[in-house]
Amino acid sequence: MKSLSLILFLLPCFALANDWSALQEDGAIAVMRHALAPGTGDPSEFRLEDCSTQRNLDERGREQARKIGEAFRERGITFDTVLSSQWCRTRETAELLDVGPVVEAPSLNSFFRDYSTRDSQTRATFDLIEGTDGKLMLVSHQVNISALVGQATRSGEVLIVRLRDGALAVTGRILVEP
Repeated sequence: MKSLSLILFLLPCFALANDWSALQEDGAIAVMRHALAPGTGDPSEFRLEDCSTQRNLDERGREQARKIGEAFRERGITFDTVLSSQWCRTRETAELLDVGPVVEAPSLNSFFRDYSTRDSQTRATFDLIEGTDGKLMLVSHQVNISALVGQATRSGEVLIVRLRDGALAVTGRILVEP
């Protein structure tokens, strides 16, 4: 009986796992946390214009991004626009996915070191989503995604969301292991 209870408890989690069909729905937006980049945050000498001062993807992260992109392309899923944070690890993830043209979006930049910009960046991201036509993917950071949809993500995890009543509702999840 305990195992049945556990299965029933976990069933909603499994229902959202690798829900590729959610991307086929009208208005579906893919929101992805950058691929594996060892560590937390960025070094104190961080400079946006210098990747050598940032926490970056390692080879596992690069391979993870390639595998995720391959999984999308195998299913015929591409995007009209892939919006990316300006951080090197997110831009590299977006480029390695190879699922659509990558456009930098400063509102997707991490506010991990300065939460005072959380609300303004989140609002700017909503405005960007509302103002972008076509099939859309965002590649950003844990803190930004949590502020946007109220849920945590693993490195490389993709949330499928839809805009409903002025908020983003999660309708599926995709995780391709590294």
